[in-house]
Amino acid sequence: MLLPLIVFVFVLGAGGVLAVYAAVTHLPGALASRRLERRLHDVVAPQTQPAEEATVVRREVVGPWPLVDRLVARAPLGSRLKRLIEQSGRRTTPSAVLIVSAVLAAGGGLIGAILVRQPWAWTPAAGLGAALPVLLLAHRRSVRLRKFEEQFPEALDLLSRAIRAGHALTTAMGMVADEARDPIGPEFRTTFDQQNFGLPLKDALNAMAERVGLLDVRFFVTAVLIQRETGGNLSEILDNLAHVVRERFKILRQVRVHTAHGRFTGYVLLALPAALAIALAFINPRHMELLFRERMGQQMLAGAIVMQTIGFLWIKKVIKIEV
Repeated sequence: MLLPLIVFVFVLGAGGVLAVYAAVTHLPGALASRRLERRLHDVVAPQTQPAEEATVVRREVVGPWPLVDRLVARAPLGSRLKRLIEQSGRRTTPSAVLIVSAVLAAGGGLIGAILVRQPWAWTPAAGLGAALPVLLLAHRRSVRLRKFEEQFPEALDLLSRAIRAGHALTTAMGMVADEARDPIGPEFRTTFDQQNFGLPLKDALNAMAERVGLLDVRFFVTAVLIQRETGGNLSEILDNLAHVVRERFKILRQVRVHTAHGRFTGYVLLALPAALAIALAFINPRHMELLFRERMGQQMLAGAIVMQTIGFLWIKKVIKIEV
């Protein structure tokens, strides 16, 4: 009875050692070969693309509920949600966002009702769960647009150098699309493909300005369109625009330094009551239960949440300086 167990343990241990040895010796070479094949495929794939995939038709991402997507697209809020999805860089649809919002709202309402055990508790929890996907998309959009703003002067410099070297503006935009990182590269790639497939350059640039929604991009589009109508040195115009954008960033960073105290104060004032409530819940739970059980305590909690929100938004409005 003991001998088969010893043999099994020995075979298992020997097999594990051999597997580790094989992984250490052969895995790096296999990974390197796979990376090489992927790079070769990326180089060869555009030349061997099948005929049915080479199309100029714009393909929309189809969601789980196409009918809901069509209905949402007709509403003003639906178009704003679609624009938010585009600016966030996520490949999703309004119907998918609505499904996730509904699921999170149901889950949040259930969790809130179980934890607080009050009839009104499920309403704010469900609202928070429903708003969570939109808040995440808004945060993703802010991060993506911030990266776009940081990379935009470099893209303008690359455009200026390409034009100064003798390339056309459209060719220079293709170079930016190939060499720039995300999100600059994909946005210029979309604009380059649109004008390459027959859309007038003016419409393609205006579509990029509307799609991105940044003031610097509108400056760029306006400068390019005016230069094409009136003439002038486009490379010098782009150099001046890149300098203006960089100087605006310097001023913006200085403003953020001077308003750091106000922003930190807003965060502390917003987090202090919640942290104090959590600490008191551990120190004296019976004392904190009065706030959730008594009607006056519930009114005090609701009033505190409303006043804290108003105060935070007011501080944020005060320290927000447009540059």
